[in-house]
Amino acid sequence: MTTEAEGTRIPIPAELRVMIVSAFIIAIGFGIIAPILPQYASDFGVSAMAVSAVVSAFGLFRLLFAPASGKLTQMLGETPVYTIGLLIVAASMIATAYAPTYELLLIFRAVGGIGSTFFTVSAMTFLARKAPPQIRGKVSGAYASAFLIGNVAGPLVGSGLLVFGPRVPFLVYGAALVVAALVVFVMLRRSRLEDRKTGDTRQKATLAEAWSVRGYRAALTAGFANGWATFGLRNSVVPLFAASAFAGSAWFTHNPWLEPGQLAGLALSVFAAGNVATVMIFSRRSDHWGRRPPIIWGLIIAGLATGTLGLAPEPWTLLFLSLMAGAGTGLIVPAQQAALADVVGQGRNGGSVVSTFQMTQDLGAIVGPLVAGLIVDQFGYVWAFALTGLIMMVGAAAWSRAPETLQRQG
Repeated sequence: MTTEAEGTRIPIPAELRVMIVSAFIIAIGFGIIAPILPQYASDFGVSAMAVSAVVSAFGLFRLLFAPASGKLTQMLGETPVYTIGLLIVAASMIATAYAPTYELLLIFRAVGGIGSTFFTVSAMTFLARKAPPQIRGKVSGAYASAFLIGNVAGPLVGSGLLVFGPRVPFLVYGAALVVAALVVFVMLRRSRLEDRKTGDTRQKATLAEAWSVRGYRAALTAGFANGWATFGLRNSVVPLFAASAFAGSAWFTHNPWLEPGQLAGLALSVFAAGNVATVMIFSRRSDHWGRRPPIIWGLIIAGLATGTLGLAPEPWTLLFLSLMAGAGTGLIVPAQQAALADVVGQGRNGGSVVSTFQMTQDLGAIVGPLVAGLIVDQFGYVWAFALTGLIMMVGAAAWSRAPETLQRQG
């Protein structure tokens, strides 16, 4: 049996380190626009549901093109698809900066979703294939940490960039994606050439095989819930809530350096900070404890914090609940990525398995903002957050009934 100390001593392969650096670059750019995009869309004079539709359009096209991304990954290899995806999103960001109408903004974000699913599925497939079994949790944690650290800095940088105009954050994100594409294209040249030689001969993990694993079905359920809450509601409704719920309150009188719009960026940064702290402390523990415990507890913690967010009486409460929701999500993501790698298996091409998981998560990211935006328009923020918390509890229940996916070594 491999001990935790032995697993910790195994170094992360150099190829995976390149992907981790790229993830950090991408995350800073994404964090820059995350708190800005909802307000940018609302400036076109549309409803909360229409603002949420901008987030959902991105997720919808990720969902529609996820099967294609899986097939392309199997045909071309992970790194070419990854690079193409980054460049597509970069182009969409530059176009978004100059969108003259709401309708074109919606189209540009949808195109960005195509590129996003390309680089996301190919990256997850690459990690699953290359990560040594003994340190899958460690690798997933390092990859997640790179995203999360970038997400901590990104919203604060984005809020600062607004002084140069509303277009600048989108242009900076586009430039960051081009840099990330160059890093991968240059540093993983050898891997790209190997993909061309071995892409058709690698054993493939089939969807039917994965579906027979109860842990994979639980991962799909929890992925839908996490997509709804983290990639949908948090990037669409939370910024609107943070910017509007406390406007004119005494809290801003005592903190004149912070405007209601900037509170949205701070809330997302605090959420990301909770993610980072939890991932850095606990992510590699899943190689020793198993995948189920952190996923279940993470869903419960994030569900309770998100479900009560609409009841926050003042900004400090909002920030505290955002921190707790981030900490819970930090338990979920690395362990769930490691569980997915367990299902795929080392050295196998799991494009279809990974893309199906991504589709399920994207479905949550699509449905979440639309339903939550509709509920906000009709009943208010409290009910939208409460429903999201309940959905995360359903994900916890699914994992509580699934067996452990970690196979002990030795």
